[in-house]
Amino acid sequence: MNLPINITDLLTARTVEWERLEFKAGWNPQKVLHTMCAFANDFHNLGGGYIIIGVGEKDGRPVLPPQGIATGKLDAIQKEIVELGYRMVPYYHPIMAPCEIDGKHILVLWAMGGQTRPYKAPVSLAKGEREFAYYIRKGSVTVRAKHQDEVELMGLAATVPYDDRMNHVSTLDDLDLGLIRAYLKQVKSNLFAEAAKMDFVQLCRRMNIVDGPDEAVRPRNVGLMFFNEKPAGFFPQTQIDVMHFPEGPGADIFTEKIFSGPLHVMLQEALSHIRSAVIEEKIVKHPDRPEADRFFNYPFAAIEEALCNAVYHRSYEIREPIEVRILPDSITISSFPGPDRSIRKKDMREFRFLSRRYRNRRVGEFLKELEMTEGRGTGIPKMLRAIQTNGSPAPVFHTDDDRTYFLVELSIHPFFAEALKQELVTQVTPQVGTKSALSRHQVEILHKCCENSTLIDLMAVVERSDRTKFRHQFLKPLLEAGLVEMTIPDKPTSSKQKYRLTIKGRQLLEQEKKR
Repeated sequence: MNLPINITDLLTARTVEWERLEFKAGWNPQKVLHTMCAFANDFHNLGGGYIIIGVGEKDGRPVLPPQGIATGKLDAIQKEIVELGYRMVPYYHPIMAPCEIDGKHILVLWAMGGQTRPYKAPVSLAKGEREFAYYIRKGSVTVRAKHQDEVELMGLAATVPYDDRMNHVSTLDDLDLGLIRAYLKQVKSNLFAEAAKMDFVQLCRRMNIVDGPDEAVRPRNVGLMFFNEKPAGFFPQTQIDVMHFPEGPGADIFTEKIFSGPLHVMLQEALSHIRSAVIEEKIVKHPDRPEADRFFNYPFAAIEEALCNAVYHRSYEIREPIEVRILPDSITISSFPGPDRSIRKKDMREFRFLSRRYRNRRVGEFLKELEMTEGRGTGIPKMLRAIQTNGSPAPVFHTDDDRTYFLVELSIHPFFAEALKQELVTQVTPQVGTKSALSRHQVEILHKCCENSTLIDLMAVVERSDRTKFRHQFLKPLLEAGLVEMTIPDKPTSSKQKYRLTIKGRQLLEQEKKR
């Protein structure tokens, strides 16, 4: 079949909300027309939806195996759908894809949000009927728009989301076939097998990432965001800046890593970096019970959700990057602009984000197919569950009255916060020879330093990958306390630099052994 999404995902609603799905057990042209019209109007900027003909539903769920469509009727139904598109004002046609499930033939209509909304359709297909109406989706139901809905729909007429607009300064050559095929393979689309031999323009039209007549085909913005190696060339500052301040934002030392490229690649690489360089786990054993407590300095699922939401909901017309700041006791993720004004500050304090009109309907659709976000208004609850399970403090959301920015603040787990305080005390006034002076990791480093060791050797002892963080949290206090010394002290940054235990360090280890 020729859809950039797996049919199994559609039938299980694994990557598509139920409000974007309509199941039809049989062929009912009038109801299909009204639902096509509703998806084309895309009242909530969700990206349109899918109509699956030949599959019944019960309580909003598909009835499987499907009832199917007689093979001899498939072609006739597709021709009738084309005619129905001409009866809408303005004309509108969905992408049609026949496929086979459990030995039965079904027809999938991909009805994207239209570029020339609002759309209206005949109320009835009966001969002589001339009344037209606007149709929209309310939840999982297609309804005729009422007066207030019509007023709002008219207001959306000139506001096709930025990510779904045609980019007039680009050409078809700016879309990378390799990235497109890699994406189709990752989401397990059946279109992947046909992509290699399909005409490139046809493939891009199937994925709805281009627009315009054949003689002047232009990519849509979302196509450039996902399938161009350097989307920042079209959308400046499309990047994620990850900055690490091991001693706080006021210190002179910090590291910065910039992630750019296609949105999903940029997002995956930034998350991978944060997981390896920031996330730490603690296991606390108890003498009175066999089960140990396991927790992290930050729940990765919460960071993942916050960063995915930033990529999803930021404006790509604003030339500001997404910024991740890693501080000693917190992580902040900021993006521009802020949330919709319909969400009050009181709602944010109470973790209620009820807006359903998304800024980037197509970006959200691609991220959902990659299972990087759900887009069902479940992002904040998912973040809260991860934080609660880990025992971390509740997140704090920041914005200003003009909603020019949005910042998510995640605080470090209390156990790590206490350990951080102890490390700071040790750095300022080292109490050499007392049990509370050193952390378990620092004692392990001292044992390793009984022989000359490189920085990499010492980092491996405590399983750290961030050199700056390791030096300042573990090695620097030991050097300042005179427990460890450099083998080449006059060249601290030498590539041949090693570290060894001092006499003072050996005495401390002897005391530790006696204890």
